[in-house]
Amino acid sequence: MKLLKLVPDDTNINFMKWRNIALVLSIVATVASLVLVGVRGLNLGVDFIGGQMIRTTFAQQVNVDKLRSDVEQLDLGDASIQESGGPKSYQIRLPKPEGGEAAANRAATQVRTMLAQKYPGSRVDAVETVSGKVSEELARDGALSITLAMIGIAIYIWFRFEWQFGVGALVTLFHDVSMTLGFFSLTQLQVDLNVVAAILTIVGYSLNDTVVIYDRIRENLRKYRKMAIVPLLNLSLNETLSRTMVTSLSILLALGMLLLLGPDVIFGLTIAIFLGIFVGTYSSIYISSPILVWLGVKPDSFVRADEKDETEAQPA
Repeated sequence: MKLLKLVPDDTNINFMKWRNIALVLSIVATVASLVLVGVRGLNLGVDFIGGQMIRTTFAQQVNVDKLRSDVEQLDLGDASIQESGGPKSYQIRLPKPEGGEAAANRAATQVRTMLAQKYPGSRVDAVETVSGKVSEELARDGALSITLAMIGIAIYIWFRFEWQFGVGALVTLFHDVSMTLGFFSLTQLQVDLNVVAAILTIVGYSLNDTVVIYDRIRENLRKYRKMAIVPLLNLSLNETLSRTMVTSLSILLALGMLLLLGPDVIFGLTIAIFLGIFVGTYSSIYISSPILVWLGVKPDSFVRADEKDETEAQPA
């Protein structure tokens, strides 16, 4: 039986032909994402800003403005109401009440009682409470973990390959993380610890894909010392394309099923990784590889001086 191949053996796509267009698009998208995060901000969850979050499912679709008004009549502070995974599921976010755990329990009981009276058939799925001090520590540690992961990966690539590869990996990771944060700022989906875990997963996947391509590029740099750098990059990308496509598609299919059928509580995690895999596949081709050209890498850039002399001394 003939085996199915997603990418034929004789595939020869000229990826580098579009590298300058991809560069412009990536710069525009990255800048737009950062501006969006700076201007609109992120919808930070209770994990990062403290307070109470009550996940509620109603028997029928409700009016958000009326629900917000009903909650605020309880004098528990400004309420933030957001749809969560469906037209009947909502997150009610309240500021952390003064008085410790006892006050938080009383506030949750008041909300439960109000919902039972005014919205028959509704149910409270979960109540989460985080103090302001803990939320500040979580926000700081989450940002620090992502930053250190990116820097550590860049250093690892630098030592394993050359500094140009380390710069390429760092720029690629920065691009992928920026795109993910920009998406969450645009959609105002809640950013919690699950999303931080998703971003770290994206960083790991992007690194894995980049290292595979970089390893093939380094191998071809030693093998084809007289080939121009652009054709050599195209050759390396086409040789690893089958692996890239199979890995990305298999992960995207699994994540697609989770998006459609998975529980609401991991929706943010799933959509973040889904987007990250898509963007990471693009960046491993159109960011990490072309940047080697822009950094002046040539086929003989990493050949020792004595090897160059021997090559030049050989008759043509």
